[in-house]
Amino acid sequence: MTRFPEMIRALTDAGVEFILIGGVAAAAHGSVRTTEDLDIVYRRTPDNIARLVEALRGLDPYLRGVPPGLPFRWDARTIERGLNFTLTTTLGAIDLLGEVTGGGSYDELIRHCVPAELYGARCECVSLPRLIHLKRCAGRAKDLVALSELEALLEENRKLGEDGQSR
Repeated sequence: MTRFPEMIRALTDAGVEFILIGGVAAAAHGSVRTTEDLDIVYRRTPDNIARLVEALRGLDPYLRGVPPGLPFRWDARTIERGLNFTLTTTLGAIDLLGEVTGGGSYDELIRHCVPAELYGARCECVSLPRLIHLKRCAGRAKDLVALSELEALLEENRKLGEDGQSR
């Protein structure tokens, strides 16, 4: 089980620029569905990659779903040469996304975010309308199932005058 509070604080304490997407973002908008991993879109600048590497270094990041013992080096060069990483750590699972289908990179997606206070940490969270868009674009069965709840939350927010639109 992923320890979301500690994982998010590890990232924010290190000054990593990231955007919450996926199940944790859905929960921040009121979803009651559970999730097993933390999905983030990270900014791909050299300084931010260095902060990301440092934030996770002590958490023993390793590629999720690959056989144990496969050579994997957690450093800036690995991140720079790759884009998206599904990792397991001592705090649980995290998906590091340099780009996300339907949303693009951090710099493209940040325009569709709202500030969030989660587990005592301030971070950026994809807006509810954009989260719905991302889930539609992903097209996975689990994302399509979640859409009805997210759309109901959006409708309720609009009735209350809190449309969750990007800034």
